Amino acid sequence: PNTVLLKVSNLPFRLLKLKESFIAKFGSAPKFYVRAPGRVNLIGEHIDYCGYAVLPMAIEQDILIAVEPVKNEVVQLANTNPLYLDFSTSVNNIQINKTKPQWHNYFLCGLKGIQEHFGLNNPTGMNCLLDGTIPPSSGLSSSSALVCCAGLVTLAANGKTLSKVEIAEICTKSERYIGTEGGGMDQSISFLAEEGTAKLIEFSPLRATDVRLPSGAAFVIANSCVEMNKAATSHYNIRVMECRLATKLLSKSKGLDWKRMLRLQDVQTNLGVSLEEMLTIVEEVLHPEPYSTEEICKCLGISLEELRSQILSENTQNVSTFKLYQRAKHVYSEAARVLEFQKTCNEAPANAIQLLGELMNQSYISCREMYECSCPELDRLVDICLQFGAVGSRLTGAGWGGCTVSMVPTDKLNSFLKNVKKAYYQNDVHRLAAENNSLFATKPGRGALVFVEA
Repeated sequence: PNTVLLKVSNLPFRLLKLKESFIAKFGSAPKFYVRAPGRVNLIGEHIDYCGYAVLPMAIEQDILIAVEPVKNEVVQLANTNPLYLDFSTSVNNIQINKTKPQWHNYFLCGLKGIQEHFGLNNPTGMNCLLDGTIPPSSGLSSSSALVCCAGLVTLAANGKTLSKVEIAEICTKSERYIGTEGGGMDQSISFLAEEGTAKLIEFSPLRATDVRLPSGAAFVIANSCVEMNKAATSHYNIRVMECRLATKLLSKSKGLDWKRMLRLQDVQTNLGVSLEEMLTIVEEVLHPEPYSTEEICKCLGISLEELRSQILSENTQNVSTFKLYQRAKHVYSEAARVLEFQKTCNEAPANAIQLLGELMNQSYISCREMYECSCPELDRLVDICLQFGAVGSRLTGAGWGGCTVSMVPTDKLNSFLKNVKKAYYQNDVHRLAAENNSLFATKPGRGALVFVEA
């Protein structure tokens, strides 16, 4: 299960190009290369941080870093994309700026996570050149792929080893240095992915199970070209908090020790009931109107001061109303859809593609109506995809922009791509410019790797 080390006698074209750029930049050759893939989540949106299983697959697009460990204590970071500026810092003094999530801060998250895990007093300096093919802020996990890549770079440069599960867990924790309260799906699939199969990923303890997708369908990613930067917006962290507050109110109403309960899954586990029964409990306990902070305090019997200091995160201190009913309904129903999706893939009935498509559509409606993490462009893109032959289509990633993923019967794939291109991209200059890596079919790819020239 350890991180894969690949010895290659002939470097593939992209690595060769990166090697040339590295030599031009630093005046010497890289010693090794690290790759971490982006991912698309087929179903299970915004439930990993609530404790529930998700169903992603790695995509072929990735982050690739060429690395040369050096004798001094400096990390020098450069990017093949001129939009991302060079950065250098001492390895012994890692400062991560949460207010402006620039690309190098995600690298520093992975670096710091590994350093702290091993208590490295004298970590190796490095020259690194990064090349990425995941469209940024598109909901395909470019930032987590960068954190994972950096963690693996630091591990290899310092001659340490970890299992894939261990490094995925460290990278999940270390991405929080930048203020994103993620649940661990992105980092887990980045390390645990295998070619040809999606994965059901379960948490605490982290484990991954193969999910074979039906052979008659392709998964197509379409970028809405609306950028959503998770760390820079409060939407994402407010949803995390609404789920936590719903957990507290549901626990208290059922006589559980609500102070100890953090995730919606904890309530289900402690009550020992099914997801369907949890949906009934949500209907009984929570009301659809937003909750004010005063009402939450009253329900829990605590002061506003206690709510802010003990429950709310730093970046949700000033939020005055929270929607608890809608968020809990989404999470419990989405968790059930994930299990249904896995079951359908395993049993492979004759109408599997139709059934899976329907689950994706239900997931999308719930994200749009209950979790409110869509946007007008995503809504339009989903409509277009369904109109031109997708059996299921939904937003993927945090939402509020980014990409859709659609399930398309393979015999309709070419006409689907042509029609979606025309309907969504060709009459808009901004979208047309980004079109080449905005619309593509993808197969389940492999997880993170270290390459060494043999």
